[in-house]
Amino acid sequence: MFEKFLIREDSLCNETRDGEVVGFSLAVRNANYRGVFLSLHNGYFLEIDGVDYPRSVQSFEINGVPPRSFEEIRTAVWEHWDYDDEGILHVACPGGLGAGAHVIRFQQSVLAAYGYRPTDEDWVRDPPRPGTGAGSDKAPEIVTYTIELNAAETL
Repeated sequence: MFEKFLIREDSLCNETRDGEVVGFSLAVRNANYRGVFLSLHNGYFLEIDGVDYPRSVQSFEINGVPPRSFEEIRTAVWEHWDYDDEGILHVACPGGLGAGAHVIRFQQSVLAAYGYRPTDEDWVRDPPRPGTGAGSDKAPEIVTYTIELNAAETL
């Protein structure tokens, strides 16, 4: 049920750098009520209007630290993402998104630590692809949102 609140609905906006739209961002929440050590955060399944935006074009901003790739975040073993803190998901997408409403399919991937599981060692070496259901922790379903692009641009 909480999955419906993972994206702040007024947060979808294009990002501009040096006068050029370089992508978009949205504010996201953590589905795990205990929070999570950042190194266990594995990225997102993100599809907007039928276009897949893989983890390789995503970066994540949390705890006052500039956006980092999920490869970089894998090493943040002592940094915690608290339940009530909002993170910003940045997506590289030259030209950004068009004006209007967008259909977003979304799933958070967190490799939860509940003791040893047979997949643990494999997932440390090669994390599962977000959206497969593996490593989805407290957000096991892909959730669909319809969100209007905010006209305000960031960056």
